[in-house]
Amino acid sequence: MKVFIIGSGGKIHSLVWKLTQSERVSNIFCTYNNAGMKNLAEFVDIRENEADKLYEFIKENRIDLTVVESLVTGNTGLADRLREEGLNVFGPGKNSCKIELAKGFAKKFMHKYKIPTPRFGVFDKESQAITHARNAEYPQVVKFDSRFPGTGAIICKSFSEARNAVSFCLKNLYKPVVLENYISGKQISFQVITDGYNAVPLPVAYIYTKSEEGNLGFNTQGMGAYSPVSFVDAEMEFKIAEKIFFPLIDGLNTEKMGFSGLLRVTIIIDEKNNPHLVEINVNFKDPETQTILPLLNEDLFEIMMLSSIGALGDSYEAFNISDDHSACVTLTSEGYPGEYKKGAVIEGLDEIVDDSTFVFHAQTKKNIYGEIVTNGGRVLDVVSTGSTLNRAQELVYESVNLISFQGMKYRRDIAKPVVLGEIRY
Repeated sequence: MKVFIIGSGGKIHSLVWKLTQSERVSNIFCTYNNAGMKNLAEFVDIRENEADKLYEFIKENRIDLTVVESLVTGNTGLADRLREEGLNVFGPGKNSCKIELAKGFAKKFMHKYKIPTPRFGVFDKESQAITHARNAEYPQVVKFDSRFPGTGAIICKSFSEARNAVSFCLKNLYKPVVLENYISGKQISFQVITDGYNAVPLPVAYIYTKSEEGNLGFNTQGMGAYSPVSFVDAEMEFKIAEKIFFPLIDGLNTEKMGFSGLLRVTIIIDEKNNPHLVEINVNFKDPETQTILPLLNEDLFEIMMLSSIGALGDSYEAFNISDDHSACVTLTSEGYPGEYKKGAVIEGLDEIVDDSTFVFHAQTKKNIYGEIVTNGGRVLDVVSTGSTLNRAQELVYESVNLISFQGMKYRRDIAKPVVLGEIRY
């Protein structure tokens, strides 16, 4: 079987790695390239927004399963076009992408389908947003319909900060603006595979979003993660399914936004142990994908294929998940998530020989001398598994200590007891 993955980031390396383990997969093609994927997948030099060229490649090469891991591609409607022709697709169509890209729409969707989420207001006019901000409790979260900068969310500790954030967003036409009450609590990432009607959960991951140790610094896509999460027990999983996933999937189908693929939610569990939905995504994300895939004792290709044909629920009620724990540490270039330099030689990768440790490349390449060098802000994700979380954490830092490059940065407190109760952001 031939698989074509459209997307970018370290998650792609981990997906390719997992798919190569399937006996049914003969060839993997990918629109993303780095030094770690060279012998695993064949690079296809087509941009993610070039839907016609992607379509032609899929048809000409008789691809058996297309995995749309790019919001840009999903928003072109490529997945819809392929599905209309009866081709197998794992990933969102154009209408489905709206739930992630349009934050104002997403918040109204949650309210409409009675999904617990922080109180909010959605505004197109600056004067109305400022009036709301003046009377709001702080902190407030200002969200906007743009993927730039960062995650499209700014945490404001005062009215002055909120006013400036609102003005910035509307001045740059990042409309509408969402003002959301801040909820303190434990933040988790919960991902499920869905065939459009049924959903089977993957391991829950805990993400460290702040750039500096002790949960300080700037918000990032994620500086590390661990899985499973001890405070998410069977009772909490049932509560999340009942209050969030069931109405979410029903609502998506009602709005004609259902799809076969990965559905990921960010949840805040408050001090009363109640879950609140704060973000919906329609693709795998970094770094939780790298963290959880080593724990999945299943054929990922089989899961994706069954999802694409709407038959996941016929074969799976639950996935076979390892009893091990997983810890992931992200290595970044100095300056990330701001400005950074490229081209630093990465040393020590060959010294990692532990079978329970995996190094997934995000932004790397080979220079003219054949050396692996940095090629972006997020460089590597080092993941280790162990019988306990403490053992996984020990192993991952042992491997991290073998790697070096100029300007290398990482958090030294991932999965350590001092921050296991990390609060939101």
